[in-house]
Amino acid sequence: MLLEIHPNNPNPRHIATVVDCLKSGGIIAYPTDTIYGLGCDIFQPKAIEKIAQIKGVDPAKAQLSFVCTDLSDLSKYAKSISTPLYRLLKNYLPGPFTFILPASKQVPKLLQNKKNTIGLRIPDNTIASAIVAALEHPILSASLPGEMVEDYTDPYVIHENFENLIDIVIDGGIGGMIPSTIVDCTTDDYTVIREGAGVWEG
Repeated sequence: MLLEIHPNNPNPRHIATVVDCLKSGGIIAYPTDTIYGLGCDIFQPKAIEKIAQIKGVDPAKAQLSFVCTDLSDLSKYAKSISTPLYRLLKNYLPGPFTFILPASKQVPKLLQNKKNTIGLRIPDNTIASAIVAALEHPILSASLPGEMVEDYTDPYVIHENFENLIDIVIDGGIGGMIPSTIVDCTTDDYTVIREGAGVWEG
């Protein structure tokens, strides 16, 4: 299903359709402030496994992150965020960054990796924010499989390529071509592990 949602003023009815889909174990493709992503409810193990299958990876080894509504939501899934780190996150979020942080016990078992870390995002995108707010907990986020990033800027192309695997492709306009900047904050020396759309000055 291709669902057109206004990028600046999402219709609550459309958002409710997406949330119902997520709660019933569905998978969506949705816009962020960078590239389009794959998403599902973090508390739906079968959906998580399906995303891992689409990407051809083990859920515990996949580069999956949580999309949160705000910093208080984000802090539930990260273990003990220090005051300096909180200030740093506040400075960069919402924005095109994924922060790798030590995972809290709130992270579902299926997604707990050996390093006990989790990627956390608060994208500066109205549709993504509206979905997460209505769901009342984060969505799991993953990049679409393959190397052809240009295929993932156009929701119509995403729908053509993945309509048998994804329940809803949200058309929120043309997406970006550069993924988020990934910053590892699990040690005192914060390290950029992927240069992306976000400009890191830390």
